[in-house]
Amino acid sequence: MLMPVNKRTLPKAPLARGIKAACSVLALTACLTVGSAWAADQGPRHHAQGQYDAVTTTYGVVDGDELVVISERFQVPLDSLKAQNKLTSEEIKPGQKLTIGSPASVTGGKPNILFIVGDDVGVGDLGPYGGGEGRGMPTPNIDRMAADGMTFFSFYAQPSCTPGRAAMQTGRIPNRSGMTTVAFQGQGGGLPKAEWTLASVLKQGGYQTYFTGKWHLGEADYALPNAQGYDEMKYVGLYHLNAYTYGDPTWYPDMDSELRDMFNKVTIGSLSGKAGEKAKEDFKINGQYVNEPGKPVTLHGVTYPDGVVGIPFFDGYVEKAAIEFLDKAAKEPGKPFFLNVNFMKVHQPNLPAPEFEHKSMSKSKYADSMVEFDTRVGHIMDKLRELGLDQNTLVFFTTDNGAWQDVYPDAGYTPFRGTKGTVREGGNRVPAIAVWPGKIKADVKNHDIVGGLDLMATFASVAGVKLPEKDREGQPIIFDSYDITPVLFGTGKDPRTTWFYFTENELSPGAVRAGHYKAVFNLRGDDGQATGGLAVDSNLGWKGPEKYVATAPQIFDLWQDPQERYDIFMNNYTEHTWTLVTFNQVMKDLMKTYVQYPPRKLQSEVYTGPITISNYQKFQWTREQLGKGGVDLPMPTGN
Repeated sequence: MLMPVNKRTLPKAPLARGIKAACSVLALTACLTVGSAWAADQGPRHHAQGQYDAVTTTYGVVDGDELVVISERFQVPLDSLKAQNKLTSEEIKPGQKLTIGSPASVTGGKPNILFIVGDDVGVGDLGPYGGGEGRGMPTPNIDRMAADGMTFFSFYAQPSCTPGRAAMQTGRIPNRSGMTTVAFQGQGGGLPKAEWTLASVLKQGGYQTYFTGKWHLGEADYALPNAQGYDEMKYVGLYHLNAYTYGDPTWYPDMDSELRDMFNKVTIGSLSGKAGEKAKEDFKINGQYVNEPGKPVTLHGVTYPDGVVGIPFFDGYVEKAAIEFLDKAAKEPGKPFFLNVNFMKVHQPNLPAPEFEHKSMSKSKYADSMVEFDTRVGHIMDKLRELGLDQNTLVFFTTDNGAWQDVYPDAGYTPFRGTKGTVREGGNRVPAIAVWPGKIKADVKNHDIVGGLDLMATFASVAGVKLPEKDREGQPIIFDSYDITPVLFGTGKDPRTTWFYFTENELSPGAVRAGHYKAVFNLRGDDGQATGGLAVDSNLGWKGPEKYVATAPQIFDLWQDPQERYDIFMNNYTEHTWTLVTFNQVMKDLMKTYVQYPPRKLQSEVYTGPITISNYQKFQWTREQLGKGGVDLPMPTGN
């Protein structure tokens, strides 16, 4: 179920009819059962476990609720709750809407928000998930975060960098914003002006906002952090790490010199700038052990007028920017802040800073880089505590996508099937930890279905900000974000029950999770091998064939089989064809939203399959026929 913020009648249009036809592919499954397990009445719920809506700041009363318990959940005085809802008694009824305000009232003021994001961090890399020291790469600082807060075990990202970051920033599935595909240098464009971001929403609540590190949401001025709600951006990288090696002759000596010159010309280095100003380049980034910013440098025949900082050193600048911001923010205690820190590690190629070489137990470049990453996260957390800011700061840590098994051994580890770039759990289920002393209980392990999409509604909720009903250009907008503060604070149930998995420019999801069951339609990555495709050389995130099921999807029980090894769709004693009733319904609900809220133009696109001569000629014939009627239909040119 999504969170629409504008309700209109769905138009009867060709698109609507097309979507209806597309949805009917699954409709045949309705004859397989007379009911659905998820349709069962759950009975009365107690302890104020109704849903809180961050958009309207209202709470929906459910059977068994008592006003005094609701006041305790939201820490709003009973008299105040009665007054703002004009109640003359404590009597309430199921279905009644109560104006609550927001969890910002819990703190007696607006909390700070520190959002730390890694790159390609494997769910099995970190101590809280069975990694860390057990894998030769201790992560004591992230271990401490888990001990101090809530660790999520069913937290979902998107299957690659750009869509993963777009989803977290906007609270919308990537195909709505057009940010579906990894952005490369020289493409221009990026996150549309009309999109809301975490920063632009929190600005509505009086927050000072700051961004440092990896952005990867486009190169155009309008798409940069300082144009997307952030007061300031410092040491911002626009691409994946390996993009910075393309123009380096020591990495690719066989590359044509003209092509290398092109890469060096279009690849933008580290950027900094304040809102309302044009961002300026601090220095170039390359794949060498060099740290020479602010002065002309020539290396291997390539000249860098403003200096160059190699991959090994860049995250040090990100850490430095974050700590400098915290020092400054501590001097303005009355003004809440949103600090978004995005480290480049551990995306390949992993080149640890010199002080971290051979500091891991295994002494591999990946393990050393993980130790560096953990240490830098620890430095930021230490600074937060040192300044006394930790008690009023919600800290959230996660990563952009699942581990990239294709590039093993310079890759993270996941115990799940698949890799970055697929709809399997290995490409989407990621580590996530939330810390807020006194508000989030320590050492809690959570298994609810939640994800990066939910950070928009959640951060807005704790900040006391209503989610907008229109985009930044005045058009109706829908968010795919749920407020998970009831989960964080232990005051209610997870409002989310489903998750949609997408790769590239899919409009219908390649897979769907509903409850603990998962339906897989897109077999990309391992060709749907019955054995599970767990070997590294079969985890082909982008290199394998694009293959979809004919009619019936694979069905997995993620409680019994989290590795997606045993398809139980029609297997005798485990037959679960009846689950398709639920999958069919949630997909129909999703597809309807595309009619009311059309997806934006794709911002980036790579190879999307072969174009045959016959298809080209059919399109050309259609153009000619339309032309006879006075309709000029130009040939498609991509982006």
